[in-house]
Amino acid sequence: MALHDKRYTDLNTYLRNLFGCRVQKISIDAGLSCPNRDGTISRGGCSYCNARGSGTGAHTLGFSVTDQLLKSRQALARRYKAKKFIAYFQSYTNTYARLSTLKALYSEALAVEDIVGLSIGTRPDCVNEAILDLLQEYASNYLVWIEYGLQSANDKTLKRINRGHDVQCFKKAVALTKNRGIMICAHIILGLPGENRDQMLKTADFIASMGIDGIKLHLLYVVKDTPMEHLYRKGKYTCLEQLEYVDLVCDFLERIPSNIVIQRLTGDPHPEELVAPRWSLKKTETLNLIRRTLETRDSMQGKYCP
Repeated sequence: MALHDKRYTDLNTYLRNLFGCRVQKISIDAGLSCPNRDGTISRGGCSYCNARGSGTGAHTLGFSVTDQLLKSRQALARRYKAKKFIAYFQSYTNTYARLSTLKALYSEALAVEDIVGLSIGTRPDCVNEAILDLLQEYASNYLVWIEYGLQSANDKTLKRINRGHDVQCFKKAVALTKNRGIMICAHIILGLPGENRDQMLKTADFIASMGIDGIKLHLLYVVKDTPMEHLYRKGKYTCLEQLEYVDLVCDFLERIPSNIVIQRLTGDPHPEELVAPRWSLKKTETLNLIRRTLETRDSMQGKYCP
């Protein structure tokens, strides 16, 4: 895929090239859990994640998968002129249930008009052959992405944030998923406690070597009612500054092959939950700074790749 004026391969352009129209992802809260919260691995969760688990709360309010898709489809079609949609199972761990439950949820989403694919957010320790066989079936007729939360390629960091799995687990999940027609995306967090620039860029080099299809980059922001909030309040954790984050993202992109789809370059904190940094609410400003920095450097995604 050729790079365009953004100097990186963004998701919207990828989807438009694939479907010939504007395609939007619709976030779904399916009411699933997480082994790092229900006691299977831990009850504390990852140190940066609160009990909401990136959820919208829609399931708790009684909205079915179909309800959520229909409501958002209408709003996104009006706002973005989108014609096709991807059902994004985002909240908690979306392969962490009985196979029959997962099949019912995924099939319900794909039965909604104009849904052309699935994106499944999960952990690398929560997939197996049976789940991937199911996703492979869907992938024969739909676009299917599986999004594995790695966060860092440093095992010491993963232990520090109570992630509950190691890097080898991610490698195994990727190997198990390849050659099935399923697109693989990795989630990475920049600014994790104890990590310096070199360690973060080693994660970039690791991801570049894995032969995956997409990445999502996130800023570590501090939210209420998390272990990270306690560290921050005690002065034991300092958030990245905006320009520091921008430079890191550009450094990261330069090490990622240009065929990898960049699905996200920063996160979307809930304003009412955010503790710090406040600049993380300025998403458009941050994205513009990233683009300008790449232009100033006369750089682009994949600059340092073979």
